[in-house]
Amino acid sequence: MVADSKGMANYLANDNPITSVQFASTCRKRLQNDGVLVLPGFLIPSAIHSIKQDGIDNISKAYYTSSTHNVYLAAHDDGFADDHPRNKPVASSKGCITTDQIPAASLLHELYNDERFRSFLCHVLEESALFPYADPLSSINLHYASEGQELGWHFDNSSFAITLLVQKPEAGGVFEYIKDARNSIKGEMNYKLVKDVLNNSVTPAQLSINEGDLVLFRGKDALHRVTPTVGDTTRMLVVLAYNTKPDVSLSESARKTFYGRLK
Repeated sequence: MVADSKGMANYLANDNPITSVQFASTCRKRLQNDGVLVLPGFLIPSAIHSIKQDGIDNISKAYYTSSTHNVYLAAHDDGFADDHPRNKPVASSKGCITTDQIPAASLLHELYNDERFRSFLCHVLEESALFPYADPLSSINLHYASEGQELGWHFDNSSFAITLLVQKPEAGGVFEYIKDARNSIKGEMNYKLVKDVLNNSVTPAQLSINEGDLVLFRGKDALHRVTPTVGDTTRMLVVLAYNTKPDVSLSESARKTFYGRLK
């Protein structure tokens, strides 16, 4: 599907009037209070169908990674035992296509670059401006999680994440989280709670997310994961990544790890 001159206005659902200051302010308050904002059916079904087809057509280009990491996404700390919550390994695995692999005519590019959408995000996220990544890979990523693939428990390094669910699996692929699980500003890592979560002694909150739902999430202090996909239907999720400063590239080590290449 190629967008016409009216742009994204043709594909936004009426329930999400992003140019309304009142709507944007309500969304900001919900994100402030809950640490997460789900906008159901953000795009109309035909737009999601088009994006889904882009994902299906380009899945052969995906770079797959399988790794272990600790929940803090930090290097091993020799000051703690290997099985301490600071170091205890968890598993993550997924496939990914990058910005330059998504077709130029895809609605994902139009959504990402739409000034009304970006202005809405700035208002909700309380940011003065948002900028794309300077490298050609990192702004828009489409993630694939097939049978058994998952995203292990972790805290984000960034203050916010923006995702769009494109294809829901038959089962599994559930987003689970613990709000305010640490205080990164004060350096309070809350090892006791992390240990309980990793030992399945805590019942996390779950997000009910369907195809076409846009999610804004503050994951820097919220411990979260996506459970393994179950069934033959691959979970497809778009990550729309912005920076609060211009001319920022994802580090070379991160690009090599996540994408298998630098450009």
